[in-house]
Amino acid sequence: MEKGARHRNNTGKNHPGGSESEASPETGSGGGGVALKKEIGLVSACGIIVGNIIGSGIFVSPKGVLENAGSVGLALIVWIMTGLITAVGALCYAELGVTIPKSGGDYSYVKDIFGGLAGFLRLWIAVLVIYPTNQAVIALTFSNYVLQPLFPTCFPPESGLRLLAAICLLLLTWVNCSSVRWATRVQDVFTAGKLLALGLIIVMGVVQICKGQYFWLEPKNAFENFQEPDIGLIALAFLQGSFAYGGWNFLNYVTEELVDPYKNLPRAIFISIPLVTFVYVFANVAYVTAMSPQELLASNAVAVTFGEKLLGVMAWIMPISVALSTFGGVNGSLFTSSRLFFAGAREGHLPSVLAMIHVKRCTPIPALLFTCISTLLMLVTSDMYTLINYVGFINYFFYGVTIAGQIVLRWKKPDIPRPIKVSLLFPIVYLLFWAFLLVFSLWSEPVVCGTGLAIMLTGVPVYFLGVYWQHKPRCFNKFIELLTLVSQKMCMVVYPKVEEDSGTEELQEDMQEQRQPTAPKDKDAEEP
Repeated sequence: MEKGARHRNNTGKNHPGGSESEASPETGSGGGGVALKKEIGLVSACGIIVGNIIGSGIFVSPKGVLENAGSVGLALIVWIMTGLITAVGALCYAELGVTIPKSGGDYSYVKDIFGGLAGFLRLWIAVLVIYPTNQAVIALTFSNYVLQPLFPTCFPPESGLRLLAAICLLLLTWVNCSSVRWATRVQDVFTAGKLLALGLIIVMGVVQICKGQYFWLEPKNAFENFQEPDIGLIALAFLQGSFAYGGWNFLNYVTEELVDPYKNLPRAIFISIPLVTFVYVFANVAYVTAMSPQELLASNAVAVTFGEKLLGVMAWIMPISVALSTFGGVNGSLFTSSRLFFAGAREGHLPSVLAMIHVKRCTPIPALLFTCISTLLMLVTSDMYTLINYVGFINYFFYGVTIAGQIVLRWKKPDIPRPIKVSLLFPIVYLLFWAFLLVFSLWSEPVVCGTGLAIMLTGVPVYFLGVYWQHKPRCFNKFIELLTLVSQKMCMVVYPKVEEDSGTEELQEDMQEQRQPTAPKDKDAEEP
């Protein structure tokens, strides 16, 4: 079924209403002439990685990391180790990204290696929890940093936070729908802005150290516990840190829009991950030169409190800088997560209209609108830190599954071309750390983690009813076709032409031969 769905979407022959042929005057070619454009170069690729990682995490999660670590010294060790593990995982993803050069990232890798059900579960939890939650948290953080200076003696009103977050999401969705180039330029500008903001924090921290303000960095004070050490809480500290590093794999979602992906994907990873790790560690060092652990934990906006202590009348610079940083984070997350949903629809795992792009702008407007609406719905959830735990746990679960797939692929297909081939020690080290994190997170927060797993497993019946079951009632199919046609006409979208990589096709066929088919052949998809 899935292969048939992919064939149907790429050729553009079987969608209702003949809208593809109507688009040919706009594209200058016949059906299938519209395609995603390769407009992401090395600088923009680095901007996507850095911009997606540096969203709200470094400005919100320092509180969660310190609270669970129990001491300043251990919190800094968590930040360093999380950065190293992120680098190891990114190298593994670099190999997968050039071996299976498809948009969709870990969803595409899991689907090709483990089959349709596993890939669908990755997509399902991404649709329901991970990416809407991530975007909602970043948008709420943007609102908090914009409004906090207006309410110096109290917290901003909840309704105001949510309204401003919604406006931010709607504005950036419009930008992304209008032009890929606009979206990447916005990402480049705001990534530079957030690096300047963090650079300002680091410089002020260096000045503090030069003045002798490093009490909490001295070993005897840094490792002074303000709560009883607990291995489960330390695992949760790593989860909080992982949220701050979340987004390191987002460039893999837009592989098909990269200029020369075989070179620029690994290069962007090699540049971006060390840069972010350096910035994160020294930003946290700077925080503790101006604030005690108790002050940091009591702050609702860590960077704002830091600026108030050191900048005096210029303290307004910090909330504005952080707001601009998180604004760029929302843009990057919208851009990349919409491509994940686009890739899932192209494989037949989401409604087919999400696999369409605008006839003139060549942007996946339905996928972007779907991403925006799902994020707006997530804004009704109140506990930001519980959301961070959900995102961290489920993300780590699928990061591990994906990297385990790298080992499986090495075993089953040792001879396929791999422009990058890392040592097997890398995935093994990552999986050991991954297992530690999952086990102790489940032990410490069984309700939070169990709820995340339960939500993921609700995708099993959805898969069998929506993807595996081919003989749906005719009236249902007609209704879906009508909705698709109406959506096409409203959004002016068609199925894009996709240039399949021959090596990827060979890999898919070989892997399919080695596992039992997950669904009967889709006869309708093969009809001319």
